Amino acid sequence: MKTHGSAVWQGGIKDGRGAISTRSGALTDYPYGFSSRFEGKPGTNPEELIGAAHAGCFTMALSLILGEAGLTAERMETRADVTLDKVDDGFAITAVHLTLRAKIPGADQAKFEELAGKAKAGCPVSKLLKAEITMDASLES
Repeated sequence: MKTHGSAVWQGGIKDGRGAISTRSGALTDYPYGFSSRFEGKPGTNPEELIGAAHAGCFTMALSLILGEAGLTAERMETRADVTLDKVDDGFAITAVHLTLRAKIPGADQAKFEELAGKAKAGCPVSKLLKAEITMDASLES
């Protein structure tokens, strides 16, 4: 499978503006820029998109792993907090922390943590990132 995302940029780093699009059309010319990346202004940024991609990938991977173990989630919600730090002469994504809340009938905490750990290590986005990836996983009853 191959897919794509694209970006257009006009202007300098601080006064410029960009737009991000995805092949599916989920994002079409969605604005991003210095202010949305570093100053909390409206628009998106690459780090939050990576966070959304990682959360989605991890949660799907866990669904597969749960199914292989004979379990089905009633609900799973994952948040991926992405850390962008100044390093040396530039910036780098240095960490991602996954926070998972899940309701999985028939799962006990030990099995849940084992399967979530496999999903964290095995999802394709986790494999892509060189950052430290940590996780908190809580099973709800």
